[in-house]
Amino acid sequence: MTPRSQVAGCGAYLPERIITNHELAGRLDTSDEWIRLRTGIGERRVAAPGELTSDLAVRAAERALSAAGMSGSDLDLLILATATPDNTFPATATKVQARLGMRHGAAFDVQAVCAGFIFALSVADNALRLGQARTALVIGAETFSRILDWDDRGTCVLFGDGAGALVLRAVPAAQPGGRFILSNHLHSDGRQYDILYVDGGPSSTRSTGVLRMEGREVFRLAVQHLSSVVDEALTANGLTAADIDWLVPHQANSRIIDGMARKLGLAVDKVVVTIEHHANTSAASIPIPASYRPSSLAANPETKDTSWNVPSFLFKNRKFGHESFAIAISIQPSLLKSASTTPIPLASGFPTPDASLTSVNVPSWLLRKSLIRCPL
Repeated sequence: MTPRSQVAGCGAYLPERIITNHELAGRLDTSDEWIRLRTGIGERRVAAPGELTSDLAVRAAERALSAAGMSGSDLDLLILATATPDNTFPATATKVQARLGMRHGAAFDVQAVCAGFIFALSVADNALRLGQARTALVIGAETFSRILDWDDRGTCVLFGDGAGALVLRAVPAAQPGGRFILSNHLHSDGRQYDILYVDGGPSSTRSTGVLRMEGREVFRLAVQHLSSVVDEALTANGLTAADIDWLVPHQANSRIIDGMARKLGLAVDKVVVTIEHHANTSAASIPIPASYRPSSLAANPETKDTSWNVPSFLFKNRKFGHESFAIAISIQPSLLKSASTTPIPLASGFPTPDASLTSVNVPSWLLRKSLIRCPL
């Protein structure tokens, strides 16, 4: 019987340095009110000098492995999604591999910007289904602060640094309960290459460059495509929008997801949002909200201990023992289906989604989605 990919654990990490909207307003023509109204962002995290993408990735990976009850030596495959690698080569994933103590299997990077995590998840899922690996670690990690023009208020206010990770293990498809990836649907449209890009690279300029964006065009295309890709994900699994209990969006822009949620007929309290606390972390934007538990920050402000937990908060306040569905979207929807009667301890303190913070916006030529089955 063909094995399926079960989600064994997840974790995330944000750098300690916080840049608030008020701090940016002190040197840019902007304000906290202007940023919140247009994006839902209140602050972003920035990596410390000398803190690399690999450092963020390792911290998130360690937490994911701990949640799964595994160590690096248990892994057969490690895929790191990032647009901000430590070096052009070797792959940043190999640095993470060495630091985690993974001594066999393969480790490599995937570069698909905000779509990267779902692309990487799809590759890992296929490897487990084909028997090429038994356990896989998928990481999204970015230090976007290093490729921003901090004098451009149209882009620098939108992004932040961070990392998130998910551990997968192959299990028999007939195994009851569990968190299974049901299917993957990947899309790209190269015609939109120039609406969100970095104006540098080894082959073109021999330099890194900085992020450039046509914000209105990205917004327009995102709104146009979001509902259609959600419909594709639902149709592939014989579901409708009425079956969805939770929408977990890529954390980038409040107005886009708010509009899409209205199209789907989803109530605001069904949308999970964390963008206020970390801005758009690109490839890390899906696994971070899947692991987020801010209560420890509130309880332990002096230590700045950013704690994380299994994505069980997705089902908070739901009744156990019935079919429950959640869909996570970053222009790519991810559908989580639950049929288990065994509850997972809920992450405490997760903020109630607010209409003004419902968020998503991403390179619109990257449309990707992953369907995941999770037990309550």
